[in-house]
Amino acid sequence: MAAFLSPPSRSRGKPLPETESQTMSVAFRRESDDEHKEPEFELPIPVGPNLVTPRGLRLLGEAVARLEGEIAITDAEEERKKLQRRLRYFHTRQATAEVQPVPAADVVAIGSRVTFALNGAERTLTIVGHDEADPARGHIAFSAPLARAMMGAEPGEMLEYQGREEAIAIVAAHADQEVQA
Repeated sequence: MAAFLSPPSRSRGKPLPETESQTMSVAFRRESDDEHKEPEFELPIPVGPNLVTPRGLRLLGEAVARLEGEIAITDAEEERKKLQRRLRYFHTRQATAEVQPVPAADVVAIGSRVTFALNGAERTLTIVGHDEADPARGHIAFSAPLARAMMGAEPGEMLEYQGREEAIAIVAAHADQEVQA
């Protein structure tokens, strides 16, 4: 039974013979630092159409011009790659942009400034494209759940939101001149 408790020993205290080529396990070799870097993926493009306001299209063009300028003066290879990746994203967004017409008076659409009541609090937001959304400034993307709930509504309508009937009351809607420029 004692033979099963201790592992077998091949060398019995004698050194193992050296082979002609001592090799190290692949697990312990490091060819270069590049092998261990995280892969760099393209920036994700939002699913669905790229609906924008006139301001959104202008901002995309400004982003492309700014990035092209930064690439032209950047010498560091890693930084240049990051800038080029962002440039590919904005080129794609600019090429696929669908500028939306000025929304009709009193109808919630992309480019509308909407005043509404939700949970007893009145708020005002502007509905814009993905790339120009900035919730801190009161600009939300048309694909946001709140914007989707309000699209096509008119002042005086009560809308369902998050499974609640009559959760949103549309107070006013008009074209936001800031995003139409």
